[in-house]
Amino acid sequence: MWNQFKRLLIGRPMKSSELEAEKLGKLKALAILSSDALSSVAYGTEQILLVLMTVGAAALWYSVPISVAVLALLTILIISYRQTIFAYPTGGGAYIVAKNNLGKTPSLLAGGSLLVDYILTVAVSSSAGTDAIVSAFPALQEHRVLIALVMILFLTVMNLRGVTESASVLAIPIYLFVVSIFVLIISGVIRYFVGGAPAAAPEMHSAVSNISLFFLLRAFSSGCSALTGVEAMSNAIPNFREPAAKNAANTLLMMGIILGAMFMGISLLAYWYGIQPNADATVVSQIAEGTFGRGIIYYFIQGTTALILFLAANTAYSAFPLLAFMLAKDKFMPHMFMVRGDRLGFSNGILFLSVMSAILVTAFGGNTESLIPLYAVGVFIPFTLSQLGMMVRWIRTKPAGWTGKFLVNTVGMLTTLSITLIFIVTKFSQVWFVFIFFPIVLYVFNKINSHYRNIADQLRVDLHNEKPTAKGNTVIIPVAGITQVVRNTVSYAKTLSDTVVAVYIGFDDESIEKMERGWAEWNPGVRLVTLKSRYRSILGPLKKFIDTVEWKKAESDHITVLIPQFVTRHWWENALHNQSSLLIRAYLINYKDVVVATVPFHLNR
Repeated sequence: MWNQFKRLLIGRPMKSSELEAEKLGKLKALAILSSDALSSVAYGTEQILLVLMTVGAAALWYSVPISVAVLALLTILIISYRQTIFAYPTGGGAYIVAKNNLGKTPSLLAGGSLLVDYILTVAVSSSAGTDAIVSAFPALQEHRVLIALVMILFLTVMNLRGVTESASVLAIPIYLFVVSIFVLIISGVIRYFVGGAPAAAPEMHSAVSNISLFFLLRAFSSGCSALTGVEAMSNAIPNFREPAAKNAANTLLMMGIILGAMFMGISLLAYWYGIQPNADATVVSQIAEGTFGRGIIYYFIQGTTALILFLAANTAYSAFPLLAFMLAKDKFMPHMFMVRGDRLGFSNGILFLSVMSAILVTAFGGNTESLIPLYAVGVFIPFTLSQLGMMVRWIRTKPAGWTGKFLVNTVGMLTTLSITLIFIVTKFSQVWFVFIFFPIVLYVFNKINSHYRNIADQLRVDLHNEKPTAKGNTVIIPVAGITQVVRNTVSYAKTLSDTVVAVYIGFDDESIEKMERGWAEWNPGVRLVTLKSRYRSILGPLKKFIDTVEWKKAESDHITVLIPQFVTRHWWENALHNQSSLLIRAYLINYKDVVVATVPFHLNR
């Protein structure tokens, strides 16, 4: 029944040979891997205006030059990450760059920051999508957490179905959003120049002379929230069709052009229209209303904006599993993240991402605004480390024309580092947690790596000197009575060894005497050892008996414990029986170097 439900939910299992067909073309990849970055158009300009409005409406003049500065940084990041894609075509982005050029700790900081950032992306995006729904239907306010969890579940199922299938479905609303924003920008510009749009207040046309540089940098750093998700292309190169690096680089360039045009268009229209931040209406909403009025086009733009805010989470579902795979491959995360699921995706990474983001949404009651500063810091730390790593690479390798590339990365590194420091200084009360959390993440990574290295040292075989040795076999069978299950196990044990011992553990003299009489009458050709348990425990006496046998036979024999177990026809019937066989097996496997096996006997009815 579970398999049928699973097939219905995520589809048929796919062959490994079908992996190439699951790779993305440029158009689908642009939609899936750009959703986080493109969605930031809905709030990037607004973040700048919110900071500037603390001085007054006259300060809104600076939104245009600040937007130009954000556009310049976007250009630097696009150029830099294109260089990264060609330099490291296997993917991994900031993690791989830092690993190869800066060392283990910076690479783990970059990788850990990105993993946390992707979890925050899903939590924040699902909550933002919920906000849009609740705004339209206020009666759903008390169900906001459930709505966000349903959104996460939907994205989880779509991504478990495979990259190509999820891209085919989710690309449609993403492209609708892009089209609607460009329609808004073009219509808004035309309406402004023909004089049909609301004009900005006169004071917005002149700059405030006494505004501080630090304040402008703070507004700039807030506007840089529009750059989240830019790194996703460099992390997810393996998801592209061949030539993967070239396709990823071209897709990144297309995303940069679309994102830059939309962001700059919204910023200019906001300035020309004299838009000011409003708790009841977003900047995009005010521009759309000023351009089209509250008609069908306005509601279409609002609808696609709400969808893109929700679907921004899908970038994380594409990039997180691949980054987790690379960290697991380097033995810094559990190996389960390297396993492909039925639909050839890294399903364990998808499920882990969903569970962690669902926990965040639940813990914060669907209100994740306080997570946004952590979200921004999590983006710009990898940005900075990636730029610094590429600087080291150019100095070390010195390819032709490296000085221009080095200059681009230097400017980018200094800018992203400055933004990170501004975030930390101006929002310390909200981001102080990173100084505790990231060291914990690094500690966990190193403990996992230490565990794997320790295991490898213990399992390594000297091929020249360590050969298998032949031993005998002493078989121990714990029995609870004389049944078909025991007969089946004894029959099997005799095929393994001539030294077979059955062990019965009784709680009183009467049960022990009864078992001895029955065994003697049955006479299966196997010696029975009876033990009395004063504390009504099976495991304690059995452990002591195995210790005794091991002490006597360890040098000459392997010790094998065969556990008789009957298997019921229906799964629910297991609840009617105490599962002593499972308990014994679990205990012994974690206790001694003895062979533990279960001999099943299937009941017919």
